[in-house]
Amino acid sequence: MTAPDSLYAQGQDWKLSALECHADNPSAFLALNSGNEYFTSAGIDGYICYRPQGRRWIQFGGPFTDSGSRRELESRFLAHAHSKKRKVIGVQLQREDAELLAGLGLVVNQVGASYAVELEDFSLRGKRFVKLRNKISRAVREGLEITEVDATQFTEEIGNIDSLWLRQKGKHTKELTFLIGEIGGPWQAQRKLFVGRIDGNPIGYISFAPVYGTRPGWLHDLSRRLPDCPPGVMEAINSHAIEHFRSLKAPWLHFGFTPFTSLDDSHRLPTASRAAERIIRLVAEKGDSLYPAKSQLEYKMKWYPTAVLPEYFAFDGGISPRSLWSVVRATNIV
Repeated sequence: MTAPDSLYAQGQDWKLSALECHADNPSAFLALNSGNEYFTSAGIDGYICYRPQGRRWIQFGGPFTDSGSRRELESRFLAHAHSKKRKVIGVQLQREDAELLAGLGLVVNQVGASYAVELEDFSLRGKRFVKLRNKISRAVREGLEITEVDATQFTEEIGNIDSLWLRQKGKHTKELTFLIGEIGGPWQAQRKLFVGRIDGNPIGYISFAPVYGTRPGWLHDLSRRLPDCPPGVMEAINSHAIEHFRSLKAPWLHFGFTPFTSLDDSHRLPTASRAAERIIRLVAEKGDSLYPAKSQLEYKMKWYPTAVLPEYFAFDGGISPRSLWSVVRATNIV
């Protein structure tokens, strides 16, 4: 659908403006990924981001609009989907989003959590960071140099690192889609890309995206490294980026969503499916072959997150094998 006629959109792209004005999801910038579609409605600033997958529409996050319009925009989106004989599945919902969709009758389950570090007083000093400091020091002794680069001048090197990284994961491995960001495209100027080199050769990178809302700052998004990359390189790149963000007075660094982690009964909503909850917990306990949640969580916990934010998926009309398959197809989550 077309952009709304809104005051805040004047002079800027309306999709980015809506996020800057209304987004409180740490991963909201991913709504600008290529391939996404946007639902808007007359008289309401903002939009809902979604991606068609068969007879399901996979909604990313909650409605990106002002607090007084959230329920109305979501209701109109659901009605529009139903008029097209489509059902909605919400992914990467924050607690407020989850409560909204649960109140509209969707089945809502916690599926994981996102993690964030407050940067104002952050330091790697102290006993709890000894192992992390040692890993970073080892990478530096290997000759690691870290710089921020212009991604538009770095496409070949990124492609090489990506292909070797994916090959290392195995021939059946698929990259997560929809729930992670991208490099390049019209929004690249908003991101930051830090690259690690040894002897001038790129061996790893981390891409960061801006975060808006109540915990503004940056999102640790895409990260890739060569298979023979020395230990500590990614930690060193992230530490370098943290100091850069601190110099910019950025309040938070977010590590993004990790499925099947930090599941807790206190996060359960009244419309949760008990059957789905059992499956999610089973994958969390024994599903390393399906998704490497434990290794992702270990990396994030090295930085001792200040905030752990539960994230939810919502299912219009209840959870069915077809709905679950739509999520798998859209995200490559397993």
